[in-house]
Amino acid sequence: MAAPMPSGRVHFGVFELDLRSGELRKHGIKIKLHDQPFKVLAMLLERPGEVVAREQLRQRLWPADTFVDFDVGLNSAIKKLRDALGESTEAPRYVETLRRRGYRFIGPVENGGASHAEPVQDAGSAADVPGVVEAGLVPAQAGHPQGAPQREDNAVGKVGAFPETTAVGRDLPSRPTAVSKRWLRHKIGIAVAVLGVLAASSWWLVRPKPGPYAIAVLPFKNLSSEPDSDYFSDGLTDEVIHNLSLIEGLQVKSRTSSFFFKDTPRNVHDVGKQLGVNLVVEGSVLRSSDKLRINAQLIRVSDDFPLWSGSFDRDLKDVFAIQDEISRSIVNELRLRLGRGQRRYNTNFEAYERYLKAQTLVNNRGPWDKSELRKSIELFEEVIAKDPNFAPAYAGIAHAYTWSNIGGIPTPTAQLMRAASEKALQLDPLLAEAYDTMGLVYMQDLAWGEAEMAFRRAIQLNPNLSVPREDVALFVLFSQGKVEEAVQQLSTALKLDPLSQEIRKDLALVLPSVGRYDEAFDNCRRVLAVDPSDSYAEQLCGRVLLHQGKLNEAIAIYEKLAKRGPGGEHWLGYALAKVGRRAEAEELASRFPDSPFIQALTYGGLGDKDRAFEALERMAAKKDSRVGFYPVYPELALLRGDPRLSELRRKLGLPQIP
Repeated sequence: MAAPMPSGRVHFGVFELDLRSGELRKHGIKIKLHDQPFKVLAMLLERPGEVVAREQLRQRLWPADTFVDFDVGLNSAIKKLRDALGESTEAPRYVETLRRRGYRFIGPVENGGASHAEPVQDAGSAADVPGVVEAGLVPAQAGHPQGAPQREDNAVGKVGAFPETTAVGRDLPSRPTAVSKRWLRHKIGIAVAVLGVLAASSWWLVRPKPGPYAIAVLPFKNLSSEPDSDYFSDGLTDEVIHNLSLIEGLQVKSRTSSFFFKDTPRNVHDVGKQLGVNLVVEGSVLRSSDKLRINAQLIRVSDDFPLWSGSFDRDLKDVFAIQDEISRSIVNELRLRLGRGQRRYNTNFEAYERYLKAQTLVNNRGPWDKSELRKSIELFEEVIAKDPNFAPAYAGIAHAYTWSNIGGIPTPTAQLMRAASEKALQLDPLLAEAYDTMGLVYMQDLAWGEAEMAFRRAIQLNPNLSVPREDVALFVLFSQGKVEEAVQQLSTALKLDPLSQEIRKDLALVLPSVGRYDEAFDNCRRVLAVDPSDSYAEQLCGRVLLHQGKLNEAIAIYEKLAKRGPGGEHWLGYALAKVGRRAEAEELASRFPDSPFIQALTYGGLGDKDRAFEALERMAAKKDSRVGFYPVYPELALLRGDPRLSELRRKLGLPQIP
């Protein structure tokens, strides 16, 4: 019989689940747990000791009208839940997997002091054998019925290594003969040689080996008691990532992927597997008054071996020296050379602190969070006022400006963006991030050639940055009709930043132009598995359904999205036209007279080439950079071969679509 769902706090092991606030705590410390894993845990705790079927989880977590790959989504939720609880599938303490059936909560559960489930000891388990737990061969785990599995060949006194001394019933000579003495010396010589080989092998295994190296810098843990002080430890992590990314021969995973593991239990093997790295840097930051303590270590993923560790007790003003020392220590340990153009900035601490806060706001902003962007711009302005020579602040504010508008930045903002990018490059001609924002500045002028050179220069200066690859793929290569090369750059960006949902969505946008619908669908559903509320990913999934002939399914998605708010109208207009609901498509286009990007696709679906071209011309007049790749869309294939398209692309400085 299922236990009724508790209404307050549920205790199990060292954990406490607060159902009202939606928080999970371990030893009283809050652990980050996303919505879907939290719901899974709550469902399992409703019925401790009983099997909860996968279908029951699907019905509770993803309603019937939710567009998501259930298997991927549930597996992801269970994985995140296990990470939060610090357990694995092979050795569960709380959540047991029953293949093809579901999951079961196997730990002791208490609600208001009453236990809902008691651990049941399996008959014949290793934990039942007297002396096994006491001897330490099987860990005694509260709440779990069984200990760790034992290897059969671990028995003491196994026969085979030295048969003349261990074989049962063999008569041994009462004293050694000359022959036996020689044989004994021979054996000792062999043993010494073997030990020498083993020692050399051990050194060979633990020594730092030459590349290739792929490294991830996990977010440094913030041990400070000051509220809202994560920005400092996060910013410090960013700077170490940046310093390491300038090292030749070292592939550094980007911030987006590294910060996926923030506030989660650290399992180096899981990090290595998910990010494709063989080295991990982790550490902690303790800030107290004007003092700073930083601990850091470099770990080899394959065997959890610490290749290097360091502890730094310094004044706050020495933060730059600490960053540099951490980076250089790792470089020396790995026998790598520092890359060209590495530069250490020596701004004052107050300016640097504001810079870290601004960067955190930009990096953590939601896709349409204008308030966060405005605040970041204000902070960057304060940094520049305190230190007019700090180049990263100019690149940072230019980056923030790029999110001010989609489909054409207002002229005053574009001018500020250009001035900031140019100033950053004037102060530091080798700052890769500044070349990337400069490329976006050129895109505002639809200057494709200049934009391409800027993006490629950014990639050359820092090949580990994923953003310039993303930008050159989407804004330049895709617009030029070089779709396969665009896919290649996006794939490389995803390898550098394997947990970036933005890059996956870009791939889902580009792949249909070369008919790779299944891959596009797979990428957008992977995004939805992580965030089922991502409306843009739902738009992209609906678009694939359009091209697979599932028009009504696609329309249902877009109509559902329309009830939430704006977004996806261009795909909806095209779909309505293709399914024969022409009057509705016309009405939709008329509702958005100032949105030519909606009208271009809607009229393309209606087969009205004249009005589709007129909409593209208005996109060009507004300097909407999408005017470059719209004709590459399969939805507007009817325009290809028309002299008007050739003339439009000639005026835009773009080649003809192959």
